[in-house]
Amino acid sequence: MKKLDVGLKAVILLIICMVSPGCLRADSGKSQKREFRGAWIQCVNGQFLGMGTSRMQETLAGQLDKLQKCGVNAIIFQVRPECDALYESKYEPWSRFLTGRQGQAPSPYWDPLAWMVEQCHKRGMELHAWINPYRAKTKTTRELARSHVAIKHPEAVFAYDGQLILNPGIPENRDYICKVVADIVERYDIDGLHIDDYFYPYPAAGQSIPDDKEFAAYNNGIRDRGDWRRYNVNVFMKQLYETIHKVKPWVKFGVSPFGIYRNKRSAPAIGSATNGLQNYDDLYADVLMWVNNGWVDYCVPQLYWQIGHKAADYATLIKWWNKYAGKRHLYIGEDVERTAKFADPANPKVNQLPAKRRLHNAMGNVNGTVLWYAKAVVDNVGNYATLLEKVYWKHPAFVPTMPYIDGKAPKKVRKMKVLDMDGRPVLFWQAPRGKGWKNEAVKYVVYRFTAGDDADISDPSKIVAVTTDEFYEIPADDIRRGGKVRYAVTALDRMSNESKPRKKTVNF
Repeated sequence: MKKLDVGLKAVILLIICMVSPGCLRADSGKSQKREFRGAWIQCVNGQFLGMGTSRMQETLAGQLDKLQKCGVNAIIFQVRPECDALYESKYEPWSRFLTGRQGQAPSPYWDPLAWMVEQCHKRGMELHAWINPYRAKTKTTRELARSHVAIKHPEAVFAYDGQLILNPGIPENRDYICKVVADIVERYDIDGLHIDDYFYPYPAAGQSIPDDKEFAAYNNGIRDRGDWRRYNVNVFMKQLYETIHKVKPWVKFGVSPFGIYRNKRSAPAIGSATNGLQNYDDLYADVLMWVNNGWVDYCVPQLYWQIGHKAADYATLIKWWNKYAGKRHLYIGEDVERTAKFADPANPKVNQLPAKRRLHNAMGNVNGTVLWYAKAVVDNVGNYATLLEKVYWKHPAFVPTMPYIDGKAPKKVRKMKVLDMDGRPVLFWQAPRGKGWKNEAVKYVVYRFTAGDDADISDPSKIVAVTTDEFYEIPADDIRRGGKVRYAVTALDRMSNESKPRKKTVNF
C-alpha cells in the first residue's frame, strides 16, 4: 500500500466543487442511518516510531476526534503486523513499530489496544483489531526478539522476498494463529477481528514459495499445488471464524482482500473485466468461498484504483463485488489520496469522490466504506474530510445489523426523566432489562425533535448523541430558544440492533 502524491490541480478543483451549493446537492444523496463508515489506522508505515507514550496517545486521540467529526463509526487498528503485538501478549513480543525495538515494552507503560478500545467506545465508535496472520517479518525489520516465533521455531516460517512468512501449509501454524486471536478476543472488548490481504505472499519475480516438503507431507490427496494452497487458506479461514465466535459470538470477523478476485481471461464465466494480480490464482485466497460459506461476517475488497484505470477500473470492480459477494456484508476499501488525485472522467472539473459516492449509492449489496488510510483523512487531503463532514457523512450512522449473528433488539430504556444538576437540566435514563449479550444495551442514541416534528427516529439528522453514558446534558441552546423540545432515547446492543424509543417532552 503505497502513498500517492496528490496533485495541486485536483485539490483546487475539489475546493471549487465544495463551495458550489449546486454541486453538493447533486451528489450528497439521502443520509443513511445504517452504514459502515470505517478507517484503517496502521502502524507498519512507521507513523508512531519514536513518539513515546504521551505523544502517541495525543496523536491517536486527535485522529479519533477528527474522524468522529467526519462521521466515521468504526476504527480498524493494526495490532499485529509481524507476529508481534501492540498490546500485552503472553505469546508474542512487543512490536518495534510501537517502541522502536521488538520485544521492548513501552515506557511509560501502556497497552495501545486496551486504550484504543476505551477511546473508540467513548466516542460511539467500534474498534476492530487488525492482525496480519501469516507475516512474521517485514522487509524493513532487521532484528527479531528472542521470544519471536521465527526465532523459537524457525521451521515454522519460510523466507520470501525479504520477508518471513508463517507457512500456511503447516497445520500447527493455523493452530498458533488461532491461539493468538483467541487471546485477543477473550481479553479485550473489541467489536471485530480484522485481517487484510496477506495470505500466501505477493509474487516476486524469480522467486518461488519453498513448500515442497509440506506439500509432500500434507497434501491430503490434492494433486494440484495451487488447489492445495487454497485448501490450506480455506481451512484456516473456517477455523479462525469458529475460534472467534466460540470465544465471543458477537465479535465480527472481517477480511480485506486484494481488489481483484479473478480476471476474465482466467475465469471467463465469473472473472471481472480486469487485468491484474488475482486473489484466487496468485495469493491462493478463494474469497468468494469464504463469503458464500459464511466464514466471514464482512468483506472489504481493496478497490484502491481510480475510475477509468486501464487494468483495474474502479467502476467495473465495485459492480463485480456487488454482484458476486452479497451473501455477507460488503464494504468497499477506498484510497483517499487516489480518489482526490484523479479527475472524474465524466466531469474533469471535479475529482472522483462524488462519482464514487454515486456508485456506492447505486449498489444494493454495498453496506459501507473503509478509508485507506485514517491519516490521509485527518490531513484533509483534497478536502476529503471536509466533504465527509459537511456533505456525505454529515449525520451520524450506525453500523449495519447482522441478523445472522443476532437480529433481536433490546428492550426500551427505563425511567427517563430530567433533573436539575447545578442549574443545568440533564436527561437521565436507566438501562433496559435484559441478561446476556444478546439483550444488554452497550450504547444509547439521543434524538431531538422540535414541536412541529413527528418524532421519526428513522431520520439520522435528528440524532444529537451516541453515547455509552446513561445521561445527556441538555445544551444551553435548547434552553435559550425556549418552547417545547421532545427527546427520544433508544438502546443499542452489541450488534447495533436498536430498541424502540422512550420519549420525553421538556418545556423550556
